Amino acid sequence: MTNPVGRNRLDEEQSPYLRQHVDNPVNWQPWDEAALDAAREQDKPIFLSIGYSACHWCHVMADESFSDPEIAEVLNEHFIPVKVDREERPDLDRIYQTICQLVTGGGGWPLSVWLTPQGKPFFVGTYFPPEPRRGAPGFRDLVESFAETWQTDRDEIENRAEQWTHAITDRLEETPDTPGEAPGSEILDQTVQAALRAADRDDGGFGGGPKFPQPGRIDAILRGYAITGRREALDVAVEALDAMANGGLRDHLGGGFHRYCVDKDWTVPHFEKMLYDQAGLAARYLDAYRLTGNESYAAVARETFEFVRRELSHDDGGFFATLDAQSDGEEGTFYVWTPEAVRSHLPELEADLFCDRYGVTPGGNFENKTTVLNVSATLSDLAAEYDLSEDEVEDHLEEAKKTLFAARADRERPARDEKVLAGWNGLMISAFAQGAVALEDDSLAADARRALDFVREHLWDEASETLSRRVMNGEVKGDGYLEDYAFLARGAFDLYQATGDLEPLSFAIDLARATNREFYDAAAGTLYFTPESGEALVTRPQEATDQSTPSSLGVATSLFLDLEHFAPDAGFGEAADAVLESYANRIRGSPLEHVSLVLATEKAASGVPELTAAADEMPDEWRETLASRYLPGLVVSRRPATDDELDVWLDELELDEAPPIWAAREATDGKPTVYACESFTCSAPTHDIDEALAWFTAGDDA
Repeated sequence: MTNPVGRNRLDEEQSPYLRQHVDNPVNWQPWDEAALDAAREQDKPIFLSIGYSACHWCHVMADESFSDPEIAEVLNEHFIPVKVDREERPDLDRIYQTICQLVTGGGGWPLSVWLTPQGKPFFVGTYFPPEPRRGAPGFRDLVESFAETWQTDRDEIENRAEQWTHAITDRLEETPDTPGEAPGSEILDQTVQAALRAADRDDGGFGGGPKFPQPGRIDAILRGYAITGRREALDVAVEALDAMANGGLRDHLGGGFHRYCVDKDWTVPHFEKMLYDQAGLAARYLDAYRLTGNESYAAVARETFEFVRRELSHDDGGFFATLDAQSDGEEGTFYVWTPEAVRSHLPELEADLFCDRYGVTPGGNFENKTTVLNVSATLSDLAAEYDLSEDEVEDHLEEAKKTLFAARADRERPARDEKVLAGWNGLMISAFAQGAVALEDDSLAADARRALDFVREHLWDEASETLSRRVMNGEVKGDGYLEDYAFLARGAFDLYQATGDLEPLSFAIDLARATNREFYDAAAGTLYFTPESGEALVTRPQEATDQSTPSSLGVATSLFLDLEHFAPDAGFGEAADAVLESYANRIRGSPLEHVSLVLATEKAASGVPELTAAADEMPDEWRETLASRYLPGLVVSRRPATDDELDVWLDELELDEAPPIWAAREATDGKPTVYACESFTCSAPTHDIDEALAWFTAGDDA
């Protein structure tokens, strides 16, 4: 029988990241039963390499080490080499990133882990150069050393593996034997205070370089400002948003945001573009627009949506995962400019204005004297310098940007990872739905609906009521994780709020019920990251902390609180309360690491504000009001005007009676009617939405 692991099997995979390694001399295996069985049967350790297609240092390590025939020979003879796309298997990434952070104090990609045949880690790191460099061990030395040590000092390796596995389990799987008391609404202010202390008031954002977007922190700060009116909170939020919008993080020609900036002042980005960053940042710019009325924030959100439509959208609906950082074998070459390149495409005045506006200089700010575009001069300064009006300057710059955007299209484009991931699509669907409301743009809701329909058609199994992780080129692969169920349900629910359509609400409730069934453990008082019916790993992780995406545990808990009054018998409220009690001490101890759980905690403590609109069509003036008001946490519950029409909805939802959020809330006097409710108390019905919204604050003023 042919040895199934005797060759590189990544040619059988759809993942662009895995396929990038098809030509390596390493006999890479996907993480599957064949590879795991071979490790156990041959009693060989596993070398696990985790990355993703847009990862720069993953490419570097592949070029330096995985393409080296001598290194490959050692890996093939003494190990079972396994390659994992972290975007397909976030559970494996979560488990082994955790031990990397515990042991080394850091993490990242590529993640390099040596495992026993049972999957227990005994050595871990990230990028390793092929030979020792600047204090880092050489990868060649490591693989040769572990090949020998596995034979000569097996007991020591296995003892370490046991200790590390216990450490992972303690960190990721265990919950307190005695739950605590969930924090009250004051936890939001404590989180805001911590965020303000971490803020960089000189350059915007949080901490030093590298600078990450941190949309969750900005969300918490804006919510805190809305409650307290503390000016410092708003200042810190808009400083971060302005720095990101004006700096190198943003693509000033094509829209959208890069992953992060390598420096403190947001000048030079790490150039990959991730779908989840577009979702998180677009939502925050919409919030800032509603809070401040500043049209520039709306413009940033619109440009971000246009970028996603143009470059990350499947023709049939659904959103792709990433754009690579590299093109032409170099990072960032698609995006950078020199004065000569600008002048080769523009007339003199437009070239001068563009170079001054975006800091394009002969010396540059990036490699090879090229420039990453950063806003370097205000419109008023340029108007004064060139003796033009600000409108004239803006018109010239817009023409210049259109011309250079078209010229840039002739360059080699960054590769696109065309995986459609359920969870990441949920985040983007939510952002599009929020954009439809804030920008009064029904086309955004239509795109959100197409994406939701695509994901539902390809990844949701109606018979088993289970969700798969991803689809690519028609191939569906992998169990859905908590983030897939929770993020997609949140996107569906937000689309219902934006449109009043029943179908996305029904799907959100179905997903939430499946989440409760597959991920909630009442004895442990938590929602695990992996489904009950999924693959058994060395530990069953939870995702409580916010990373580059929100905590799936926090998003699911918040969603349960929102849906409790739509499906009161589903157990959503009990599960949410249990999670918040289990994590009470961790939330209090480190709120900035648990922002999503903080927001859920504050919601549980304060009550979910609900605005029930009984109307067959939302009046234009109501839409205008909801577009212009910053109302974080508000659930806009749409229902038909009459109870007779509502009965049709109840049949579709398979409900015997109207849930509390709709019961006895029909339209009055034959006119669209709105009810404001919070903490089991409701306003009188009214036809004036401003009057209904004022009810939420009336008690605070009493």
